[in-house]
Amino acid sequence: MSKVKPIPDGYHSVTPYLVIKGAKQAMEYYTKAFGAQEVYKMLDDKGNVAHAEIKIGNSMVMLAEEKVELAHKSPITLGGSAVSMVLYVDDCDAVFNRAVEAGGSVERPLTTQFYGDRSGGLKDPFGYVWYVSTHVEDVSPEEMDRRMKEQMKPA
Repeated sequence: MSKVKPIPDGYHSVTPYLVIKGAKQAMEYYTKAFGAQEVYKMLDDKGNVAHAEIKIGNSMVMLAEEKVELAHKSPITLGGSAVSMVLYVDDCDAVFNRAVEAGGSVERPLTTQFYGDRSGGLKDPFGYVWYVSTHVEDVSPEEMDRRMKEQMKPA
């Protein structure tokens, strides 16, 4: 009998679990916007997503339809989310634009950041903010600190 792995293949130590109002539609959006692949989907007796797992890039994301009666509330119901996702891709411009075309709204335009990433923020139609990023420069902690202070200086 083989030993069970404490962290399953394909997973990382931290895996986001998104509660979504419109989970089926979200899975379609994440496929169009980010190239997500459905790994597993379990429907409840009403046909809602009770649990699903999708793969975006090399990372797993779990999600389910909100169940207000169980205190599982989506950002739509809550009026926002305290959590955002950072999605690293080879071409953030292409993925960001595709995500906006699929229905996301721009929160922060694409720009090259002081910390070495080109990135932009968008809100998906389900209330989560995604920072679509491509790492373009290795920046030391000291240089990052210097650049941040320079950027924060009053004009």
